[in-house]
Amino acid sequence: MKTQTYKYAALGASLALLAGVVQTSHAADPVKLRVADSFPAGHYIPKALTQPFMDEVKRLSNNAVEFEYYPAEQLGKAKDMLSLAQSGVADITYVAPAFVSDKMPLSAVAELPGSFSHACEGTKAYWKLVKTGGILEQKELTPLGVHVLFTLVLPPYQLFLGKGKIDGLKSLEGLKIRTSGGAKDIAVRKLKAVSIQMATPEVREALSRGTIDGMLFPYSSILSYDLQGLVKYSTVGENFGSFIVNYVISEKKWKALSPEVQKAMTEAGEAVMAKACQISQDGEAADTKTIEKAGDTLVTLSPEDKKTVAELMSSVGTEWAAALDKRGKPGTEVLNAYKEALK
Repeated sequence: MKTQTYKYAALGASLALLAGVVQTSHAADPVKLRVADSFPAGHYIPKALTQPFMDEVKRLSNNAVEFEYYPAEQLGKAKDMLSLAQSGVADITYVAPAFVSDKMPLSAVAELPGSFSHACEGTKAYWKLVKTGGILEQKELTPLGVHVLFTLVLPPYQLFLGKGKIDGLKSLEGLKIRTSGGAKDIAVRKLKAVSIQMATPEVREALSRGTIDGMLFPYSSILSYDLQGLVKYSTVGENFGSFIVNYVISEKKWKALSPEVQKAMTEAGEAVMAKACQISQDGEAADTKTIEKAGDTLVTLSPEDKKTVAELMSSVGTEWAAALDKRGKPGTEVLNAYKEALK
């Protein structure tokens, strides 16, 4: 009887040990996260920002996180990325405020023309507003149920034409210029041109077909979207606004992560932002030369036109904020916070 009791005891101990091993194995299983964006293969942003973020999170978390990456709108269109994160179809998505301006109007503040001259200036200032405790995190992001992991504000946008010629500001009047909406929509109308709102992946087809005459774009994205050869004239040294690249995770998913993983993601995000904004800015000069060789004529506006543009663009921010104030949104408060963050 004792022998049988000992056998049962030994069996019980073995099962308990096995259960412990299984539990430990499950505890060690990495968190798997789906990352989705709309950038095409070869675009510099995934190379400079998205992939380094994933690699750094893996390193900092000792491989406690695994990523499945879905680029080029594999999981949805650029305009749908916010809802993909909110619904859990993807865990981390690229959300451009310009593409969801009805839901994130305040978050487009860094797109205002004339506010900075270097991508890192804009990125650092904007990060203060969207990170935990920032005004945009409180006023817009948390109510939408998302948390920004990292961001990039692109270098100042220039005006590109696929047909027609830039011969002073008068030559731009009536042209159909693609914008991503928001502040750049106001900027184009200030030039007496017609603003056509369009997501970035649609620009090449629209330009080649003549649906648009040109667009506001950074030099650093022309090659990524294979637009060299299609653009014939472009400005240099102007500031017609910018564009914001946010990668977000739903608050629900964020809160489900361990503090250790959250810390790894926060540190990784801040590390890659500092490098990516410099890469983005540095790429402007090299890409400008490449695009010029492909047939683009670079145009420096006359001193008189430069002065006029500066005056026109200086009022865009005030109009943008006032329009939001009328809708019951704290536009002026957010604009002032951004100006303060730029100091």
